[in-house]
Amino acid sequence: MTNSTVVLVTGVSSGIGRAAAEQFAKRGCRVFGSVRSIAQASPLAGVELVEMDVREEASVRLGIQSIIDRAKRIDVLVNNAGTTLIGAVEETTSAEAVALFDTNVFSILRTVQAVLPHMRAQRSGRIVNVSSVLGFLPAPYMGLYSASKHAVEGLSETLDHEVRQFGIRVTLVEPSFTRTNLDINAPQAGATIAAYDRERGLSSRAVVDSVKSAPDPASVATTIVDAALGKWSMRRTPAGQASLLSKLRRFMPAGPVDANLRKTFGLG
Repeated sequence: MTNSTVVLVTGVSSGIGRAAAEQFAKRGCRVFGSVRSIAQASPLAGVELVEMDVREEASVRLGIQSIIDRAKRIDVLVNNAGTTLIGAVEETTSAEAVALFDTNVFSILRTVQAVLPHMRAQRSGRIVNVSSVLGFLPAPYMGLYSASKHAVEGLSETLDHEVRQFGIRVTLVEPSFTRTNLDINAPQAGATIAAYDRERGLSSRAVVDSVKSAPDPASVATTIVDAALGKWSMRRTPAGQASLLSKLRRFMPAGPVDANLRKTFGLG
């Protein structure tokens, strides 16, 4: 792709999305970044902010159309916007699960459906969906988040089969813990059950400790930019823990993987 590549990154207010948008701009791309409210967003050098709530279909379609009106095309869509949730499966209400899937899964459906007609017309495009290592390695007390990322993985693989005939490819980026405020301040399921308090507390502390010592968002952003502008591959895991976990999941017996996962989350 050339330096005139038009890129849309969702969720650029902070964290991975913001770092990715900055890196795309440094690569000479024309970058649009979605935020819920431009009035409340901090400016980002080299990035044109677009007001778009990925949870609302009308907002997504208006945001995508505004980019088409200004740039005439979209070459790369990076679905980065997302949220998380900590809590036992039994503690998680259906309303909390629906809200989580609305942001993590259905938002991708909305942006993809809004962008694809334009990519099909231009016979080219790249869609990068930010998943997680929990999309292939579920974690205790993050069951609904893991389920949402499993859904992203299945949707992405299917979508790639369907759209490659139009010169469009879909790829997944699967980071591990990343040093962002979202992960440090992860919301907890509201309807707590006392029987889970001890283990949930251990897991929550393990997540916070892992995030505090994790790489900053720049390393994940680099992987996203490579996935968008480089040679296509279905999955990309940032160097370090994410890459190691991917190899362990693929090649190690289930027993040791399970034991190591429980140890990581403080469950012994």
